[in-house]
Amino acid sequence: METIPWSRVRSYAAGLPSSTSSHFISGLKRAEAVPLAPKKFLPAKLSCHPKSCVNALMGFEDGRLSSSSGATATTISPVEEDSPLKTLKYESLSFPSSEERKNLNENDATISIVVVGASGDLAKKKIFPALFSLFYEDCLPEHFTIHGYARRKMTDAELRNMVSETLTCRIDKRVSRVEKMDQFLKRCFYHSGQYDSMQNFVELDRKMKQHEGGRVSNRLFYLSIPPNIFIDAVRCASMSASSGNGWTRVIVEKPFGRDSESSAALTKSLKQYLEEDQIFRIDHYLGKELVENLSVLRFSNLIFEPLWSRQYIRNVQLIFSEDFGTEGRGGYFDNYGIIRDIMQNHLLQILALFAMETPVSLDAEDIRNEKVKVLRSMRPLTLDDVVIGQYKSHTKGGTSFPAYTDDKTVPKGSLTPTFAAAALFIDNSRWDGVPFLMKAGKALHNKR
Repeated sequence: METIPWSRVRSYAAGLPSSTSSHFISGLKRAEAVPLAPKKFLPAKLSCHPKSCVNALMGFEDGRLSSSSGATATTISPVEEDSPLKTLKYESLSFPSSEERKNLNENDATISIVVVGASGDLAKKKIFPALFSLFYEDCLPEHFTIHGYARRKMTDAELRNMVSETLTCRIDKRVSRVEKMDQFLKRCFYHSGQYDSMQNFVELDRKMKQHEGGRVSNRLFYLSIPPNIFIDAVRCASMSASSGNGWTRVIVEKPFGRDSESSAALTKSLKQYLEEDQIFRIDHYLGKELVENLSVLRFSNLIFEPLWSRQYIRNVQLIFSEDFGTEGRGGYFDNYGIIRDIMQNHLLQILALFAMETPVSLDAEDIRNEKVKVLRSMRPLTLDDVVIGQYKSHTKGGTSFPAYTDDKTVPKGSLTPTFAAAALFIDNSRWDGVPFLMKAGKALHNKR
């Protein structure tokens, strides 16, 4: 029987200094890089895989979240009874520290997972399926509930119906899948409210307490919302819905600000309500199975080491391609564009992982250090090395598709790029002269 593969933790920002991000994008006049959070803002041991978005926040140093990214379903293998994941299950998810574990009965602890922005695409396509994968593999504590929170009016039944549509393709076909789905959905609840309303979060707190039943309560808030409302949501959650006898933690999705200054300001504001070890910054793209296996492919196969260089590699292509447009979500996208939304974080992380030298270990700090070396070796981009564009209306297979600016949520006349391509060069002995071709776009011919 196979077990879930293991990989060491990675941090969302991977410790990249904001100056490195600026170095990457300097030369572009119409776009600024979204900075990766400076190392000083990151916990020393932070797990940040897309597939481990929940594991990370809950304190795992190892392991991954079993959730697929994209259209291809990820096969999830059963966890052995003696696996490290089960050993850590209650230790990591039930209590914030070893000292508290001495004083609390771990079997009486419960965890309330609050998905803030539960009606959005990220929650439907990634977060709920990931949580179901954890539940399917018996990797959540015995006592847990999941609370969706968003502005949209919705009942518990409507949330469960919405979530169920995204779960079926995420797990391999086993006899008990339907039964597991029913058990999981019964633990999902919904609360409608504003992100800046103390009263709404007080009501959420009251509802969570009803399900916690007087047990030690640990609470995890996953912010699947735009960064401009992070602070309001964290303020309300911290002051009105934090745990009184357990831990409270917050997962923050990218983009974490628009540039170095806004990233630092966002961190400073979050620290008014949270300690640093309560904040977990996530780039969910690092949890793609191919990305997770990249380090294993490189460093566990001696045959690749002498071939992984400019002597044998002509170019490296990093491609993000979606076959659909913004589809009513242009309000968020127009503020960031394809460079900030995809290239500066998702693809740049993969590039650094691909090009870095062998780390001293697979600990977060060592991987982070090697990534930083790669990015500091990059030449600043020039406009001659960059192409940007925006999709127009077109017809495919007899079906008409609107232009980017036809989206009602996009300002008329917007020049925000929906496509970008860039040639990057790394000036070190391994990659000197090898172009790294980075391309990302929406409404293209295929998805990959």
